[in-house]
Amino acid sequence: MAFTIVVVILTLLYLVVLELSKNMIIGWIIGIIIAAAMIAVRFYLKKQGKNKKGILALCWVGFFVLLGANMLITGPPEKQVSAVDNKNPEVTSVVHVNEGDLTGVYNEDKSVAVYAGIPFAKPPVGDLRFKEPQKPEAWQGVKACDKFAPMAMQSRTNPFYDSLTHILGWHDYEMKIGDEYVEAMSEDCLYLNVFVPEGYKGEKLPVIFYIHGGSLNSGQPSYTEYRGENLAKKGVIYVNCAYRVGVFGYYAADDLKAESPNGTTGDYGLLDQIAALQWVRDNIGSFGGDPDRITIAGESAGSSSVNALCASPLTEGMFQYAIGESSSILPYKPYHTFRDYEDAKEEGDTVRKEFGAASSDDLRKVAADKLVTTKSKQNAMTIDGYALPEMPYVTYERGANHEKALLNGFNGKEADVFLMTYEATKDNYIELLEKALGDYAEEMAQLVPPTTPQRDEYFIIDQGGDAKGALDTVYSAAWFSYPHHIWSNYMIAQNKPCYEYNFTKKNKVISDNHAGELPYAYGNLWRHPGLYSQEDDKLSEIMQQYWVNFVKTGDPNGEGLPRWEMRSADQSKLIKLDTNIEMVEDPNNAIYTIIDKYQQSERAKREAKAANQ
Repeated sequence: MAFTIVVVILTLLYLVVLELSKNMIIGWIIGIIIAAAMIAVRFYLKKQGKNKKGILALCWVGFFVLLGANMLITGPPEKQVSAVDNKNPEVTSVVHVNEGDLTGVYNEDKSVAVYAGIPFAKPPVGDLRFKEPQKPEAWQGVKACDKFAPMAMQSRTNPFYDSLTHILGWHDYEMKIGDEYVEAMSEDCLYLNVFVPEGYKGEKLPVIFYIHGGSLNSGQPSYTEYRGENLAKKGVIYVNCAYRVGVFGYYAADDLKAESPNGTTGDYGLLDQIAALQWVRDNIGSFGGDPDRITIAGESAGSSSVNALCASPLTEGMFQYAIGESSSILPYKPYHTFRDYEDAKEEGDTVRKEFGAASSDDLRKVAADKLVTTKSKQNAMTIDGYALPEMPYVTYERGANHEKALLNGFNGKEADVFLMTYEATKDNYIELLEKALGDYAEEMAQLVPPTTPQRDEYFIIDQGGDAKGALDTVYSAAWFSYPHHIWSNYMIAQNKPCYEYNFTKKNKVISDNHAGELPYAYGNLWRHPGLYSQEDDKLSEIMQQYWVNFVKTGDPNGEGLPRWEMRSADQSKLIKLDTNIEMVEDPNNAIYTIIDKYQQSERAKREAKAANQ
């Protein structure tokens, strides 16, 4: 009896692992059969009354070997995700674009048509790896655009750990039939998705062109938190796109610069975004969109990319407005997603040494699933002389940036998740601050001492006490909110409309941590049933309307909405997006004064270095 109980308990634990690992259902069946066979063998041996210790030991070995083999064999297959959630969706009428005819599918109530997996460039494979994106090829017949294309090549999180993240972090894990797969991934990834309100017969609609985040080394446009069905229902066309990430998107080398007709290297992911934006301008009219009323938007590394598009000479006249959430590359020394060209080349050297490649052309021969395992850091844009000919702050100081109006902002606890592994104490606090502030760490420690009370917390992460909470506060400001502070200031200096926010709404999912605003702003709270309250739904409706109004007019304000005051030389407040929406002073203003000093010192070093070259 005890033996049977042990086998049953082990089998149940095994089935839990299979569920969290998204193994196929056949794996469950085989696992149960293996357990039943184990119990049957034990029953048979006991009935025969034989000396069974040695045989039973072999059975245990066989039991675990078979379970392990079953787990490997029945692992989750790759699958392209359906463009809509409803099964057997109705197909749209044919739409003609420059490359050919295509159809999409309708969501359940037919309020939105989704056209997913539309190619905007040739597959960047083979000889086209590490090259600027090429125009897409025409196709014959009618292309069925009913599934999201594979995500760009990236290090994939193990499904088991991904499930734990949804249990412990998002708190939205569901045990259900039909999710036994991992999303398809391929180097052939340059596709975009278009969400169109159905039945609209008026003037051409404004367009949101959204760029996903992921530190420039991960992410995909199919992610549920920024799908565009709800925003489309409010009278805009929503487009998002994939782009090359990691080593495929941001590897730089002089030999590539030499072979490029544009003298570029290191910004392939950024050039992909520009190619997608150009495709939208050329074709969005076929979906009812206005190519002259495009707003570019993005979050995290997507926001850094939006900032880069605003500064790139290649995008002049290609869009009207910009929405940036939780990042920019405007500091004199950007904290992330941007690096000097010399640093980019050094990391490129590292990649070639890692794979024994004498040249970049040799790297083109390395299999994509092998190249993606590089240990080198390849997640930053650079000054390539083409897409970005100068430091972005220089472009803004010249007034050569393109956005005519800006909506931007940050969340309450931006850096906390990124600092989970930091063990901050009173003794090492200044040392940790030096990584972000250099010689100004001690001054910051006086302003934000390691005895600062820990911030309120919904998230399951243990912040580790006062020193950790203080470190989170400083890094959240330096890495994420300070870049928006200076972005807003540049817009004010140029007398352009600028609206800034601070999202602080607590909830039981990821609260106001990094990316917490996404399902609110893009209308996807409904994808997490039972986890958001009526207060959350109300705030989401307001935020969506702000975003849509801004896309339509360059001003988020509208009838029935709390007034969002524009930033100006005389108006320094930003809007606090919470249960109570109000205009408040930026909570990090005092911190910015010290970051300014550090950034000024870094600019002086850069200019002195340039003068000596």
